[in-house]
Amino acid sequence: MITRISGAVVEAIDVDKPKMNDIVRVGDAGLIGEIVRLHEDKVVIQVYEDTTDLRVGEKAVNTYAPLSVKLAPGLLGSIFDGVQRPLEKIMEESGDFIQKGVNVDPLDTGKRWKFNPKAKAGDEVGQGSIIGDVDETSLVKHKVLVPVGISGTIESIEEGEFTINDTIAVIKTEKGKSEIKMMQEWPVRKSRPVVEKFPPNIPLITGQRVLDTFFPVAKGGTAAIPGPFGSGKTVTQNALAKWSDADIIVYVGCGERGNEMTEMLSSLPKLKDPKSGKPLMNRTILIANTSNMPVAAREASIYTGAAIAEYYRDMGYNVALMADSTSRWAEALRELSGRLEEMPGEEGYPAYLSSKIAEFYERAGRVKTLSGKTGSLTLIGAVSPPGGDISEPVAQSTLRVTRVFWALDASLANARHFPSINWLNSYSLYEEDLKDWYETNVNKGWSPLKMELMGVLAREAEVNEVVQLVGYDALAESDKLTLDIAKVIREDFLQQNAFDDIDAFTSITKQYNILNSIKRLMEAERKAVENQIPVSRFQGIKAKEMIAKMKLVTDDRLDDYVKEFDGALGEINAKKEAE
Repeated sequence: MITRISGAVVEAIDVDKPKMNDIVRVGDAGLIGEIVRLHEDKVVIQVYEDTTDLRVGEKAVNTYAPLSVKLAPGLLGSIFDGVQRPLEKIMEESGDFIQKGVNVDPLDTGKRWKFNPKAKAGDEVGQGSIIGDVDETSLVKHKVLVPVGISGTIESIEEGEFTINDTIAVIKTEKGKSEIKMMQEWPVRKSRPVVEKFPPNIPLITGQRVLDTFFPVAKGGTAAIPGPFGSGKTVTQNALAKWSDADIIVYVGCGERGNEMTEMLSSLPKLKDPKSGKPLMNRTILIANTSNMPVAAREASIYTGAAIAEYYRDMGYNVALMADSTSRWAEALRELSGRLEEMPGEEGYPAYLSSKIAEFYERAGRVKTLSGKTGSLTLIGAVSPPGGDISEPVAQSTLRVTRVFWALDASLANARHFPSINWLNSYSLYEEDLKDWYETNVNKGWSPLKMELMGVLAREAEVNEVVQLVGYDALAESDKLTLDIAKVIREDFLQQNAFDDIDAFTSITKQYNILNSIKRLMEAERKAVENQIPVSRFQGIKAKEMIAKMKLVTDDRLDDYVKEFDGALGEINAKKEAE
């Protein structure tokens, strides 16, 4: 029976056999709630729905199970809320607004899927073993796994069309017989077990030049994208969802504005997967929990996304989870902590904020799964600090546990420089781990080339400070050369047009060729400057024009274009001969 209501937090007594994290149906409407505190005969429940009209004295019924997700074919292409309720089905039943207490199966229990066995009767299988697959979409085969905790001998296994609740196999275990269905459940706050975690030594190729070249993230790595309003966090994550070489994308819109999520939900289904030409939604799962939805469900949404992502990782896929934004998730924690009357920490956030953030990012990794396959889960979280101040607790706690920092800059966004990632403030701690991969798969000179051109950008910042004092004309020619080459790097390499069919994605080989061309241009200009040719003579030369157009050249034409560029470099030497 309910004894006290404080927003999303409800106190009740006489709940049958309560346990921490058990799901409870609250009130006559049957609202979804989770037990977050136990005290003698009193339980404190965090309700995932609007508690308006809930009254003291109504019942609270325990379901005896923690908050879990249902995992089966049908997840891909779906749109869920923070507790895995399918928004499209809810709209069919209750209209444009979610009615309280609505109870809809997250997956279609009537649809029949063609199950193809990969094991046979008599085979020994363990937990996490793959016993068959289903063509979930045109892009992804859904591997049917033996549930965790079950191992033994397959007594029978069927081929044919089944619903997710039909028995497809029977496994004889030490404790008896277990019926295996295509659907299994998993508690969202518990990480799925793995055999081993591998070092982060393979990059997640994104096709975004500033990321792949200067600030790469590893498959199974963690990255943070902090930035103020309007600086491009969501756009950057959209580009990663579309172009990265992850097999599965899980996008969690956690507390974002409704219009942003609406744009995302309406645009993603129309996008084509660049690799296959098929709809991008065929390998995407969306979890939408906007800022006007119940705050408690926002807190649960990133765990729901992580549990689904780990499930596909265990099939042997490379999964990327985009959380947008973890600041809104932390605000939900703060509100619920206040309702629970807990001692506040810095800026009112709960004292356990850092450990909660670390616990979430720890679920990332490239692993050996229980089935022996290799899969990865990459976590990329946007952070929205008030006013862009990254000294606030959420940003600082995130930076302590993530290894890549993509610092978005509002001034770059206002100058229409996209992606608006500040190359002086950003960093990647995976560079040394990924060095061997780049040198083996791209070019042995990758690392020194990248460091040399990054040094030019760093030197540009120093020279610009001098310009503020003495003016451009008073600079030495060597400093003018630095500014000239830095401008080429910024405008012709770092800037990228997401609306251009060719420029939106740049292969890693093409990135190296553009960088190498810029370096050769710099060396040619430097030699000319040493021969007393002023930098002003190099404005508008053909070699520069060709570098500017190189990012718009298709990969199959790149070699011929580079040869043509070699000839254009001779124009710089001709300047000296003309003197």
